[in-house]
Amino acid sequence: MARPAPTRPTDLELEILKVLWRQGPSTVRGVMEALARRRRAGYTTVLKMLQIMTDKGLVRRDERRRAHVYRPRQSRRTVVRRLAGDLLDRAFEGSTRQLLLHALEYKKATPAELAQIRRLLDEIERGRR
Repeated sequence: MARPAPTRPTDLELEILKVLWRQGPSTVRGVMEALARRRRAGYTTVLKMLQIMTDKGLVRRDERRRAHVYRPRQSRRTVVRRLAGDLLDRAFEGSTRQLLLHALEYKKATPAELAQIRRLLDEIERGRR
């Protein structure tokens, strides 16, 4: 039976994915230790979450060794783009302008971030994106 397309990760699932993107393929213990820096999560909780994430198609499990190793099924960029698109559609009715205005009102962008946004806008206007 084919796996369904990955669903939108919950907050905890997204935290686990961030750990896997940052440190690469990891065991349950490796994920648990990385999460412990930010939140309290026991071994069985992390194990259960990774099992659920495997069933949902968010991670792959390598069972060749005694300690199973988990890795994300999709890149950070792919997941973040899907989340941004979902937010754009659900909260802003597809208005990129509204999304950007609210994001910039919520948190001030650094000069480097603003320069990067300007470069992207220039590329879009020149038709390169």
